[in-house]
Amino acid sequence: MSESDDLHATAMAATLREHHGLGPIHLDLRDFPQESGSFRLDRLGTTRSLSHLIGLDDVRSVWWRRPHPARVPAGVRASDNEFRQAECDGFIQGLLWSIPAHWVNDPGADRTAARKIVQLETALRAGFAVPETLITNDPDEARSFVESRPGPVVYKRTGTSRAEFAETRIISRDDFGRLAAIRSAPTTFQDYVDASCDLRVVWVDGVEWTVRIDSQAGVGKVDSRLDTSVDFAHDHLPASVSKSLATLMGALGLSFGVLDIRLGRDGEYYFLEVNPQGQFAYLEIKTGLPIFRSLANLLVDGDGMVEGY
Repeated sequence: MSESDDLHATAMAATLREHHGLGPIHLDLRDFPQESGSFRLDRLGTTRSLSHLIGLDDVRSVWWRRPHPARVPAGVRASDNEFRQAECDGFIQGLLWSIPAHWVNDPGADRTAARKIVQLETALRAGFAVPETLITNDPDEARSFVESRPGPVVYKRTGTSRAEFAETRIISRDDFGRLAAIRSAPTTFQDYVDASCDLRVVWVDGVEWTVRIDSQAGVGKVDSRLDTSVDFAHDHLPASVSKSLATLMGALGLSFGVLDIRLGRDGEYYFLEVNPQGQFAYLEIKTGLPIFRSLANLLVDGDGMVEGY
């Protein structure tokens, strides 16, 4: 389940064909209601159909990747539009979520885990070190927090929408005059971690694919996403961090996720965030790690292990 032009979904489809001989269904929820759909229940059981797909009732595993709402044509009245959108979303989501398949991830857990506040609270309880954090839409509280901290503070987005990319930045006194803007956009303020490197970890139901990013060697010292020209290398987490990671993902109900962890110069591994459907193709390109095969194995066999790794 993903947008039709999602490169990760396209690569996964190719991996499933090459390594498992399967022809996956790639469904973009924006196809509905242009395409018709039906759900039927009788004494013999249930059946589901979408007019442009064959085999929906035979699905045994689903990658809930980057779903959109249904694309419902607008009418004359806004209230009617809201009603039709709710009805279409309720139908197509119910049609799919009721499939008795292995979901990666369960849509309910995926949605809850995508909330940054839930992640941070759960990570702390799981034993992770977490930078001191304030998430607020109160400009006065934000300024007070920044001024009270002994070192630099970064600010970043709180939500996970498909809005334009926004980098993580260190806040300066020159930014205080713009804090009024957070009133309608709650923002995350967090102690800046002086790092030796950044780690991006792809979790495939107990299998950790850890990539060490030499972020401090380029222009991505604050936000490692800004510079992919630095060295990327396969790495491993200490046992204590792996234990916290497993506890976190279990508590969030996630069988898949992409985590950002920052290794401080103090030797501590700091949890920053987990994206239940984060980007990872560039990690495979940079390191050669078989991450797509691992996820494909999980979808097909229920185990993300890859022979030889």
